[in-house]
Amino acid sequence: MAVSASSSAQQARQALAKRLADLCRDAGLTGLDLAERCGWSRSKSSRIMNAKTPPSADDIRAWCQACGAEDQAEDLIASLRTAEGMWVNWRRMERAGLKQAQEARLPLYQRTRRFRSYSSWLVPGMIQTQPYTTAALQAIQRRRGLVDDVADAVAARMERQRVLYEGDRRFAFLVEESVLRAGIGGAEVMSGQLGHLISIASLPNVSLGVVPMRPDRERWPAEGFWIYDTAQVNVELISGYLTITQPSEVAMYAETFAELAALAVYGAAARALITSALDALG
Repeated sequence: MAVSASSSAQQARQALAKRLADLCRDAGLTGLDLAERCGWSRSKSSRIMNAKTPPSADDIRAWCQACGAEDQAEDLIASLRTAEGMWVNWRRMERAGLKQAQEARLPLYQRTRRFRSYSSWLVPGMIQTQPYTTAALQAIQRRRGLVDDVADAVAARMERQRVLYEGDRRFAFLVEESVLRAGIGGAEVMSGQLGHLISIASLPNVSLGVVPMRPDRERWPAEGFWIYDTAQVNVELISGYLTITQPSEVAMYAETFAELAALAVYGAAARALITSALDALG
């Protein structure tokens, strides 16, 4: 489990460590006793119980066997997988290619009814054009040295966009003005993308806000994130993909979204910024 700044991930690691420590105590064992039964170094059991070192699935099975609690092993391993899933580095997430990474998120989109998305880097995937998505995923594929399944990954993302038009879902998109002017795919691709944003903003279930560039902002840009109903936040960082489910943390992101939304412009003012970016393309 990679170390992250998220208290959700850290709390999940600590909860698993506490359950293992409780098993040890309930069995009347010390950490040293358990290490000897498992054939480990003296410090390994201590590091696991204190959430310093994450256990493997085999470690958990050995731990439960040593404590006479084999019936709890699979449940604890499931907790391990949950904690691991809160933080996934890009190499692990995309090891089977970009298509699978795109398809893996579809169930989350299908069960969500209220979407909030903030982006300071790129146009959010849900409102990207096909050429823009192609340019973005090609850049990722080349930079990370991944298998070239970009065409299939683009098709998967385009298919996912169907949720924009299905059911009673609501979408609130916030983008920094710099996103409108960042060069992705060249002038022709950006021109098509900016025109698409104007069209998307006219949908009755979509709110599109643009946070203007200005020299006196009190709420500075943040990393891009998605809020799914009130249940989950996903954050795309340089190093990996973070899933947050801790209610207090989800609330922090919702508060941040509201603060950024208060800085944004909408309707005619947003269209004016998009049109200005279009004009700048020549």
